[in-house]
Formats: sequence, structure tokens, C-alpha cells
Amino acid sequence: QEHYGGLNGLTITWIGDGNNVLHSIMTSAAKLGMHLRIATPKGYEPDLRITKITEQYSKEYGTKLLLTTDPLEAANAANVLATDTWISMGQEEEKERRLKAFQGYQITMQTVKSAASNWTFLHCLPRKPEEVDDEVFYSPRSLVFQEAENRKWTI
Repeated sequence: QEHYGGLNGLTITWIGDGNNVLHSIMTSAAKLGMHLRIATPKGYEPDLRITKITEQYSKEYGTKLLLTTDPLEAANAANVLATDTWISMGQEEEKERRLKAFQGYQITMQTVKSAASNWTFLHCLPRKPEEVDDEVFYSPRSLVFQEAENRKWTI
């Protein structure tokens, strides 16, 4: 909201794990008037209960929801691209399997080619290079450090 001046009508794309951060976005995006596009590998989808709630919110608030396994499809026309760790605390023993499953999900300049011309990138940190490449992470389009500062004030 700080960057775009408002959220209504924007499209946020999540590429990565169907984790708790995604669940928070899912339960709030439609209420804020945002369309949501989600790409996760098979087996790493968001919780079905959260998906059902999100589908209901999308209908109620007139927003669009897309769930796919194709990161490029999800990135299409996105204003905001976001991701998070693929290996959360307690999942360390799954690292090799997860890294294999998430091949092709790294956000790169190739990923953002089909995004909206005003695209930005978010990550709640700490970031691993396999999740997003340096070119996107350190680009002028990356708002990760503003995001971190804003989180500081909410804590």
C-alpha cells in the first residue's frame, strides 16, 4: 500500500511453498481487493481449508484466484511477486527432497518478464539464493528491506 498508494485491483503472485506466510496472504488478499495467483509444486499446495476460505473470500469480494503449478503462469500480469523459504524450521531433514521439488520455482528476471510493468518483489527474509536470484533480490523493484523495516514497527 505504501508503494502503490492502494491495494485494490492489484495482483499479488506467490511462487513457492504453501506455508504459513502464504496462508496469511490468502486470508487477507481478497479482503483488500487484491487478485491472487499462487504457484506451488505438486504436494506443496496450501492447506485445503485455507484454500476453501480463500475461494469464498474471492467470490465475496469480487477478486480472482488462481492456483497452479506453473510459476510463469502465476507471474503473468502480477504487480507484486512474493516468496518465502522453501525449508522452514523443522523441515531440515526434507531439504534435498524439497530443493528437487522446487526446481524451476526460483524467481528470476525471466519469471518477471510477463509481470505487470510496475512489478515489485517481496520476501519476508532471510532469503536463500535458490528462492530468488540476486538480480531480482537486489533490483530497484525489490521492496524486501522496506518490508523488513515495516515489520519491525509492527513487532
